Amino acid sequence: MIARTAIRRGLRLVALALAVVVALIGLLAGALRVQFTGDPAAWAKSTGNDALWLGHAWVDGRRTEQDVERLAVRLRATGIKDLYVHAGPFEKDGQLKPDKYPSAGNFVRWARQYLPGLRVSAWLGQKVDGFLDLDDAKSRENVLAGVAAIMKTGFDGIHYNFEPIGDGDREFLDLLDRTRQYTKLLSISTPQIEPYPLIRLPARAILGHDKYWSSGYFREAAERVDQVAIMTYDSFTPLQSLYGGYVVRQATLALDLVPETKQILVGAPAYHDHGVGWSDAAESVAMAAQGAKLALTEHGRRERFGLALYVDFAATEEDWREYTTEWFS
Repeated sequence: MIARTAIRRGLRLVALALAVVVALIGLLAGALRVQFTGDPAAWAKSTGNDALWLGHAWVDGRRTEQDVERLAVRLRATGIKDLYVHAGPFEKDGQLKPDKYPSAGNFVRWARQYLPGLRVSAWLGQKVDGFLDLDDAKSRENVLAGVAAIMKTGFDGIHYNFEPIGDGDREFLDLLDRTRQYTKLLSISTPQIEPYPLIRLPARAILGHDKYWSSGYFREAAERVDQVAIMTYDSFTPLQSLYGGYVVRQATLALDLVPETKQILVGAPAYHDHGVGWSDAAESVAMAAQGAKLALTEHGRRERFGLALYVDFAATEEDWREYTTEWFS
């Protein structure tokens, strides 16, 4: 009898906990849906400060001068100003081997010829959850040596993408500070900003790493660089309207946190292998553009604000159409 009573009590507690979780998810979904309402201002669109992530083929010899010329034809009619071309990754000890980017110099030279005015940054990074240890001083020294070497090939800047960087990581901020001696243009891919209070820690417990940065840490990182590109995808939102609202929320937070002198880039998912079926249907360049427009409308005009398309080798003609119709024009 006592055992039966304890079981019933336990089941009631489980049911209550599930009801609370469902209610919280419902509240979050409702908040995101409300975010994705209203009409964007006519001026809320590309200001010519957008970016594109490019794959490794552009620096390892697979892409030719003719490929760069064709890329230029596509990009001339867009607002893309920055190219982040994958030139890594770093080794486990932080070294960046030159054989990773044998044609980097050629690519930069061709970009100068066919895409004058665009800036080209070396996209460098690595997994830091059990592989590259950025807490190790020697590893950071190796990273900086690699940065110094690759900048000699002619790149305009460095674009870091280390994943996952935990909230409050001081060694990462130290790396950003010290990278400044090698480049005048520094940008980073960042995790998403904690969308609402008390979400970061439960998400960390479930995933085993930080999916979100706190507002305070995001601001600290942004103050050290010229551009922050928020990886505003893999949001786990199941509907287009919820993803659009999620982008509004992320862009709104960034607009409030990042100084006017810095550039904000909202990551737009021009790829279609999220790993979760509903994300392929919910997340799109169009929804990212519409969300960015709504956030910008609410905040007010800002020149240094744009979309960053991820990634060239996965982008379809439909992705490019959505970018030009929903954001650029």
